[in-house]
Amino acid sequence: MTTVIGVDVGGTFTDLVLHDAATGEIRVAKQATTPRAPESGVLAAVDAAVPAESLARCAHFVHGTTVGLNALLESTGPRESGPRNRVPGVEKPGVEKRGAVVGLVTTAGFRDVLEIRRGDRDDPYDLFWTPPPPLVPRRLRVEVDERVAADGGVVRELDPAGVRQAARLFEAEGVDAVAVVLINSYVDPGHELRVAELLRNAGFTGPISLSHEISGEYREYERTSTTVVDAIVRHRMGPYLHNLDRELRARGFTGRLLVTRSGGGALTLDEAVARPFETILSGPVAGAAATARLSATLGIGTAIAADVGGTSFDTALVEDGRLPLLFQGEVVGLPLQSPWVDVRSVGAGGGSIAYVDPGGLLRVGPRSAGAVPGPACYLRGGAEPTVTDAALHLGLIPAGRISGGISLSAGAAARALAPLAGPLALSGTTGPTESTGTEGVDAVAEGVIRIASAHMAQAVRGVTVERGVDPRGAAIVAFGGAGPMFGCLLADELDVDTVIVPPNAGNFSAVGLVQADIVRSAARTLVRALDGEALPVIERLADTLFKRLTAVERSTAVEPLTADDAVREVDLDLRHRGQEHTLTIPLRPGEDDVESVTARFSDAYHRTFGHRLPDPLEVVTVRATTRVVLDADRPPVPAPAAGDTARSLTRLWSFRRRAWAEAPVVRRSAVDGPLEGPALVLEPTATTYLDAGFTAEAHPGGCLMIRRKDRR
Repeated sequence: MTTVIGVDVGGTFTDLVLHDAATGEIRVAKQATTPRAPESGVLAAVDAAVPAESLARCAHFVHGTTVGLNALLESTGPRESGPRNRVPGVEKPGVEKRGAVVGLVTTAGFRDVLEIRRGDRDDPYDLFWTPPPPLVPRRLRVEVDERVAADGGVVRELDPAGVRQAARLFEAEGVDAVAVVLINSYVDPGHELRVAELLRNAGFTGPISLSHEISGEYREYERTSTTVVDAIVRHRMGPYLHNLDRELRARGFTGRLLVTRSGGGALTLDEAVARPFETILSGPVAGAAATARLSATLGIGTAIAADVGGTSFDTALVEDGRLPLLFQGEVVGLPLQSPWVDVRSVGAGGGSIAYVDPGGLLRVGPRSAGAVPGPACYLRGGAEPTVTDAALHLGLIPAGRISGGISLSAGAAARALAPLAGPLALSGTTGPTESTGTEGVDAVAEGVIRIASAHMAQAVRGVTVERGVDPRGAAIVAFGGAGPMFGCLLADELDVDTVIVPPNAGNFSAVGLVQADIVRSAARTLVRALDGEALPVIERLADTLFKRLTAVERSTAVEPLTADDAVREVDLDLRHRGQEHTLTIPLRPGEDDVESVTARFSDAYHRTFGHRLPDPLEVVTVRATTRVVLDADRPPVPAPAAGDTARSLTRLWSFRRRAWAEAPVVRRSAVDGPLEGPALVLEPTATTYLDAGFTAEAHPGGCLMIRRKDRR
């Protein structure tokens, strides 16, 4: 057992959890996120909570970061600047995209793949919908003469002159990174490797992303999109991670820096630098992974992760302790061919800004006050009303100092909310105090919280009802800085009877990082019939993929992490002949035959579509995954630290009663029996709001179990 530190960078706060398995010590910390230099917030959390001797003993520093996602978002939004990298369709001169300037080298005839897309519409009911502009403008997309067939045969040799011409163009345009996507290169990468060599010989020194290293799957649009995203993220991720590693080692850290993947698990530093597109959603996935482990420990069949942070609400459905894993994700309308935990996010967090739209309706989000300047009640320059301001006004958050050294001002919250009362035709003078509250502000604050709750509930329905799962039979696992505050509200919105608040709820995503394992994956398209001759071919290809993963691990780690007993998993993308889309099912090499694989697919097909088909099957993709458990003996749910047992009273709004109530304020460590709502339960990193009609009890494993007593 080892000492592990997990740090999750969110939009508003950076969360840290230290777990010393030898002593059982748990340390948690929250620091304000520093968007312009995220590593500063990480290091501030380390300096605030981790003694030098603990950092020196730390074996693994596991990091969940939004740096890659932010780099991608910056590249999809315009800003005022010079003439370089003009945005297609924008006539105003001097408007460019933020982030890295990327060039694309592709096979002649495929220059416009990023614009043609799939020819579908993201919203079929929006008559004015237009696709987002491609990440690479047309003048930076260069065709070269070459062609490789789908079977790997060379149809046309690569023309070096075209690559040299592309290098001259990229130098003139100030290109930062290059994506190379040649058709069918996943079968034979020779031409892509030659393009990279020619670019280097021509003097290009920036990052180069080669599609055959990024994805071993067909579909030219998806593979091109994934490679371009990798080039954009690579420009930012590498320097960030190396800088963070250097600063940690200057503080005495001697272990490994790991980065979590969008598909669960973690990568080593060098692997994350080499495959940064796999880290796009590394932050939200950590909370889902922690929920999966918690639900398995508690024996909960269906759990809903409800992570409410300062900027967004993230949710995922966990069934039988398993994460909902997909093999193609999408960010800002861009497909990514990568393992992907199905986490849905909406702009409904503590910093989400409330406003009145032109039609006179109250709206909440998705725009957020973020970490800078933050909600008005933080007294850091924010003036617009947010969800946090509404919660503070209604007593859902006690006034005073919170984690991260932030002082809350109820007066500033009320002043920010008050301007919304006029446009909403709300007035009155009854409130918490004569100086800070009015009936209109009370109604505005209640409306803000209810609207935010409705947004969250709709996102939950997207991962449950849309999959044929009834959320009423699930348990909500509420975490994040504001998750426990919304637990009872979400339960009412979704008609759920059980809410679970895990230990260290405000830092639960960082707990998921502490529990992460090393996971690597690779895939290769293999379109052929599933027959008696297919399984030996599939097993040989899977062995090739496992050898590739081992080679990558040896080349990127000073001390290889692959153990002899590392878990190996093989999955197949299968479909009925003549269909377009696939279902992914597990394969047991050496044990399965065609009949057992077919039966497993038929059962999955029936669960998904409600019927079975007699048509023969074909294989589309073979997937290989290795998992190295870093510490099998690590407790899945660390116990909360003991604290003050004193109780007090506060004035608290009950949403069920729609009235103010005198309610107890109880430290979490003091909950030793059934606690009736309305009440507040305090812990260092979060506050749990218990509404009337709910009862909370402490679970022996450290969780707070909230159950509904009666329905409204």
